[in-house]
Amino acid sequence: MLAELIRYPDAVYAFDARYMRPGLAAVHLIVEHGRVAVVDTAHNASLPHFLGALDSLGLGLEAVDYVFLTHVHLDHAGGAGAYMEKLPHAKLVVHPRGARHMIDPTQLFAGASAVYGAENTRQIYGAPVPVPAARVIEAADGQIFTLAGRPLHCLHTPGHARHHQCIWDERARVCFTGDAFGAAYREMTIDGQPFLFPATTPIQFDPEAMKTSVRLLLALRPQAMYLTHFSRIDDIDRQGALLLRRIDDFVALAEAAPGEGVARKQAIQAALQNYFMAESPAAEKVDAAWLGPVLEVDLDLNAQGLAWWLAHREA
Repeated sequence: MLAELIRYPDAVYAFDARYMRPGLAAVHLIVEHGRVAVVDTAHNASLPHFLGALDSLGLGLEAVDYVFLTHVHLDHAGGAGAYMEKLPHAKLVVHPRGARHMIDPTQLFAGASAVYGAENTRQIYGAPVPVPAARVIEAADGQIFTLAGRPLHCLHTPGHARHHQCIWDERARVCFTGDAFGAAYREMTIDGQPFLFPATTPIQFDPEAMKTSVRLLLALRPQAMYLTHFSRIDDIDRQGALLLRRIDDFVALAEAAPGEGVARKQAIQAALQNYFMAESPAAEKVDAAWLGPVLEVDLDLNAQGLAWWLAHREA
């Protein structure tokens, strides 16, 4: 069954990529006068859902002008090559540090295979599909792309990764943030209030750079943020303040964790689990079992990223 198209104001749309589990990764579409820009692609298996979204909008493959990648982690960019094979006119817009990994994704997929195992990586992401260099645009910081007259600004936003950028939609006054403004899963939204937390996954987490990027986005005075994990959040000033505090909280938990190597990573992960149960309003509604399917991967990866940052800071 194809994912349902989610309709937002200002001709912004999203669908669930069905990446690993429902509600984990959103792919966003911006439509202006029949022209389309896509933000992030998830994995190869999201392609049928993308084609279904275009069909729901009465638009063809030739309507897509741009595929923007916030960064080249595979949950955001793994399907980019498969998308581009289908799109006759689109250009792929990516941070300069990530462009080579789209032109030749071998190293990117090899890195994922080292973490998840080669067979599991193939099952999750499919086969890597390179994008011809002539179809890749390396976006400068502040570069503006025009979608049928609608300005879309690429803003370099390191912290989660050095190859991260956000897309600022000037007309709608919203920002497509990838992982720069954290994650907020729908299962953890209680009484309309999301639980927004930083994405500190390995291997380039930098807390000070992340806070600088968050403040840059807040200074735009956006009406909403569109997160890849998972889609629109409002009440941006309040959520931004919480996110900045939680970045500091994550750092403090990591610094307080005992041990070295694997033992320290495990201690950080246990501390993060306790933190989520204490901070999230969802913890008051359900027992700890909700942490399993919703946060198991995040707890592991965020702990890895924090441990990596500590080790490299101490080196």
